[in-house]
Amino acid sequence: MTSPDTASPFTCVLDIGAALGESPVWSVDEQVLYFVDIHAPSLNRFDPATGDYVAMPMPSSIGCVALRRSGGFIVALRDGVWLADRNGHLTQKIADAPYDPAHHRFNDGRCDLQGRFFAGSMNEQRDASSASLVRIDTDHTLTVVLRDMTISNGLAWSPDGRTMYHADTPTRTIRAFDYDSATGTPSNPRTFASFAGATDRPDGGAVDSAGNYWTAFYHGGKVVKLSPRSEIIAEYPIPALCPTMCAFGGADLCTLYVTSARAGRPAEEIARFPQSGGVFSMRVDTPGRPEPRYAG
Repeated sequence: MTSPDTASPFTCVLDIGAALGESPVWSVDEQVLYFVDIHAPSLNRFDPATGDYVAMPMPSSIGCVALRRSGGFIVALRDGVWLADRNGHLTQKIADAPYDPAHHRFNDGRCDLQGRFFAGSMNEQRDASSASLVRIDTDHTLTVVLRDMTISNGLAWSPDGRTMYHADTPTRTIRAFDYDSATGTPSNPRTFASFAGATDRPDGGAVDSAGNYWTAFYHGGKVVKLSPRSEIIAEYPIPALCPTMCAFGGADLCTLYVTSARAGRPAEEIARFPQSGGVFSMRVDTPGRPEPRYAG
């Protein structure tokens, strides 16, 4: 097992001290990385080639983002799901939040291969399994597809789209589901991977072109690579104790980007990991896949 203090293959490519960096999405067309800072709150654009960084403020907590096929974004804010233009200006609210925004908000999410947007929520009080995973169809209909969780995370699909992965972080378990691409419905849940360590908390995930599942361990200071058969292939320490989510980018999709969190972390931790809240990257052997875009 690795320790966060072990020499890391990751480099901090954007040292911005984000409060809660999340939802990295690589734009193949623009060759830039988009991600959110949930607490800023902002949608952010980073160009690795030039170092240019732009923060686009949001009116409330932004849990996740996806690119749209027609341009711009779909974003999950605390009060609901919105469409936004390429400059991050909100243009249309398409769904209300399926929870009480006083103590819940959206968290992890992304699109399936068919262009449907999925967004999970979290119970900020962590006192009940009252969060859910919802699907936003291309006609903007919102449907709850999974219930009874605390912090929805780890959403990803296998390369063929037939398996959906999902984690409820406090359970330290990633589940796999059969996925009906015709209806956007997961079924037959089973344990894909379960972890026992106190800091083995699977947060955001991504799947590469070979079907390997990559997960960031929040509080664990590492990224873990699992085979499609759930075997641990490798663990990579990262110079931040709270990495949040992975995304594949670069011209060849062989650069793994990882967002991280800084807000609320103790001073001793920040002293050990001063780049907490930054965006990190490392080169990998197996490329990822272009991130699907919302078709609505």
